[in-house]
Amino acid sequence: MSGTVLVTGAAGFIGSHVCEALLARGETVAGIDNLDPYYSPAEKRANVAALQAWSRFSFHEFDVRNADGWASVVAGVDRIVHLAALAGVRASVDQPLEYVAVNVDGTVRVLAAAVQAGVRQLVLASTSSVYGQGTAFPFREDLPADRPLAPYPATKRAAEMLAYSYHVAHGLNVSVLRFFSVYGPRGRPDMMPRLLAESLLHGSSVTLFSGGQMWRDWTYVSDIVAGVLGALDTPRGYEIYNLGCGVPVLSADVVRHLERMAGRKANVRTTPAPASEVVRTGADISKAAAHFGYNPQISVETGLKLFWDWFAAR
Repeated sequence: MSGTVLVTGAAGFIGSHVCEALLARGETVAGIDNLDPYYSPAEKRANVAALQAWSRFSFHEFDVRNADGWASVVAGVDRIVHLAALAGVRASVDQPLEYVAVNVDGTVRVLAAAVQAGVRQLVLASTSSVYGQGTAFPFREDLPADRPLAPYPATKRAAEMLAYSYHVAHGLNVSVLRFFSVYGPRGRPDMMPRLLAESLLHGSSVTLFSGGQMWRDWTYVSDIVAGVLGALDTPRGYEIYNLGCGVPVLSADVVRHLERMAGRKANVRTTPAPASEVVRTGADISKAAAHFGYNPQISVETGLKLFWDWFAAR
């Protein structure tokens, strides 16, 4: 280990967990985040406050779309974990220009800064949504991924290809990580586990697409973080990796698990899935396992219990 790791999106769900893990293993970490109001900036500030207990962590409120200021952001940085993004499939349908500005333009700014700083490895967060409905299952990294169903995955696929162009033109090492349905403590409020937990504790209504007859490869955040660190430590030119649990779970079963933990029923209403939603996701994780030992440890049952305990204690 040498130099500083820059984490973009450091105040967010996955970003704050990645920062924690890097600090716990002795790294010096610089975090940037614009504290976007897509969900509560207060939650993001609380994440940052916890990280600032570490003397080796520094934070700068900074937007990846900025044209200026990058020289000071990447000073002393030799590795970057680029997590900053506008996430959410359905929201992107209504705000495509915002998603392009953050996820495409912002990524180009990060790539350019990485080249200028001479970083030796960049990890780029992508999404399983790039696969669309998929023609083969489970999803493998060598599938075309050229039929995204919404602007969000389209912008992430564009970012992947831009990163490849920077690898070719500038020799930048990039590991693209396609995350599959990440959940856990500090999870985003718009994600299904958090919406269900809110319903179970407070009675709010939660929408379940297609009566819960959809499958997602739910992946606990600590397993995702282990994959991020594994990829960060393994520069191999340009590579794409799936990071999932490898065990797709029916949405209706996630509801049943959380209802059992809460001892009550969620206030669920069902509606047909919009065209932007895939029916099922599932990761072939053999490539990440072979390249850096990726090996998910947390089952959905265990992970949901850990998540529920965190949420109920808030």
